[in-house]
Amino acid sequence: MKDLLFALKSGFGWLSTIPVGISMEGVEALMNHVYVFPLVGMVLGAILGAVSFIALQLFPASLAAVVVIVAIYWLCGINHIDGLADFADGVVAHGTKEKKIAAMKDVYLGTGGGLYMVVLILAAFAVLSSLPAGLVPLAVLTAEVSAKEAMISFAAFSSPLQKGFGQIMIQRTDRGQFLLGLVISAAICSFALGALGLAVLASAQLAALYLVGVSKRNFGGGSGDGIGATNELARVTALAAALGLGGVLPWTLW
Repeated sequence: MKDLLFALKSGFGWLSTIPVGISMEGVEALMNHVYVFPLVGMVLGAILGAVSFIALQLFPASLAAVVVIVAIYWLCGINHIDGLADFADGVVAHGTKEKKIAAMKDVYLGTGGGLYMVVLILAAFAVLSSLPAGLVPLAVLTAEVSAKEAMISFAAFSSPLQKGFGQIMIQRTDRGQFLLGLVISAAICSFALGALGLAVLASAQLAALYLVGVSKRNFGGGSGDGIGATNELARVTALAAALGLGGVLPWTLW
């Protein structure tokens, strides 16, 4: 139990800007209990959901969407969207897998990475500003949980590509960790949004599996940048699913 709580604490250090601190011992504990990612996502999502609720009371939907997006990157940090940018630079690079990997590892932001970041943020803005106000807080919560489970999915179904924390996570995340995380995520999402919550979770998993294929085709395996890209794409995909299916599937338990 002590190791599990240590892993959960380290999860906040890994996945957010909350100053709980993280050490190599904490990383080790977290890698042994990767399935806690959705629990971290639940707390982060609850905070972001509260921010969205307050913002919608004070501002029109478009401005509230901006507030939520700013809050996401203030609370969760920019490491994952930086991973998306690096991943995109590698994907759009021409040539062999070695050249694509070199482009992904390049410290400078390329055109592809910049474009992907802009498109993703615009998509998040469009979806958040279009969601029914009453659905936004719970959609934000379930999207964050779903994004964190998507990171587990990417790691579980990828083969490690290069040295780093991403390699450690991919090597240590097995199908058992994935399934346990999926059960935890499904419980949270179904409690929050019923059938719609499960559809939101499923959409994020499809996004993760899609990026597993993209990463394997372009680089030969998965990396930390791929894990970060998965978090970003899965979050927006989950929000889009909430918007697209919110009028079709029931989203309350009552």
